[in-house]
Amino acid sequence: MRIKKIVDLSMDITNSTPVYPGDPEPDIRPAATIEQDGYNVSQVNFGSHTGTHVDAPVHINKNGQTIDEAGLVPFMGRGMIIDVTGKGPGDPITLEDIIPYLKRMDSEVIVLFYTGWSVFVGEERYYKHPYLSIEAVEAMLAKGVRTFLIDALNIDPPDGSSFAAHEAITEVNGIIGENLTNLEAVDFADPFIMALPLKLKGLDGSPVRAVAIEFI
Repeated sequence: MRIKKIVDLSMDITNSTPVYPGDPEPDIRPAATIEQDGYNVSQVNFGSHTGTHVDAPVHINKNGQTIDEAGLVPFMGRGMIIDVTGKGPGDPITLEDIIPYLKRMDSEVIVLFYTGWSVFVGEERYYKHPYLSIEAVEAMLAKGVRTFLIDALNIDPPDGSSFAAHEAITEVNGIIGENLTNLEAVDFADPFIMALPLKLKGLDGSPVRAVAIEFI
């Protein structure tokens, strides 16, 4: 098996990377430099849900798995990209939107919601994204889906009025990934998705380097 194409789905992490309101702002600075110390080392301080990241079930469910307990299987597999680029700010992604895809879903599929919202990174509009309705989430969970990724700041409503999607997914130890980008560049069918977290023992989430791979 050889790799034909890799698409990076990850957001740059810088001091200006947008975070969920109230989360720690990134603080990245030199700790040592070649000029002063003979080598470069950086000090990197940011929250566990910074940039392109995954939520461990314990992020919302106090009895859920931590990021290290989740293992590696949920973070890699056959991707299914659902195009919902017609949605506007604060619009729900409904059961009707996913019905055409449901028949092909199973427990080995990673679902990626392509809203197109990553183009608004750095703008106020990025915080007013579409979100997953609980009806759509429940239908996918019933098909065995356990990993849900989106190219927006949050899978739940941008006004913070509900965390129903987070609650339903983490209740079954499912995985949520947010702040993906570049989904428009995945121009091949059945991409293999990898979004591996750091091995952060006991934590509630982790930044990831998410990629879509086309094999020959």
